Amino acid sequence: MLSVGDGDTIRVTGPGGVSKTTVRLACIDAPETSQAPYGNDARRALQGELAIGAEVSLRTKATDRYGSTVAEVLKGTTNINQSMVATGVAFVYWQYIEGCDRETYSRLENEARLKRLGVWAVPGGIQRPWDYRKSRKAGSGAN
Repeated sequence: MLSVGDGDTIRVTGPGGVSKTTVRLACIDAPETSQAPYGNDARRALQGELAIGAEVSLRTKATDRYGSTVAEVLKGTTNINQSMVATGVAFVYWQYIEGCDRETYSRLENEARLKRLGVWAVPGGIQRPWDYRKSRKAGSGAN
């Protein structure tokens, strides 16, 4: 593991440290950095899970339109994507749940919501990152 971009993006190096790849965590969506303080909380949580130099393995699901690898990230037997949802620092990205364990993600998100962890400290949760991005995009065109 090379670096953490935001709450759902990391950069990794391949075997031998030759190739660098951007990896977007599959099936989850973390708050944007500008969704203070939740975006930075998600980034810090991911940094806490994955120290620089940590060995990870990827369960690749797809390549996104930007050329990033979309994958579940495993550190040993820990599924980092699920851990981010379980601790309330990321949402399940239901629109892109394909290829992930829907039942587990649903249970973890529900448990975090019931415990009012992270993004769920606010009743009903904070504005979802996908809605936040859409509203900012719409707002920028109206100026």
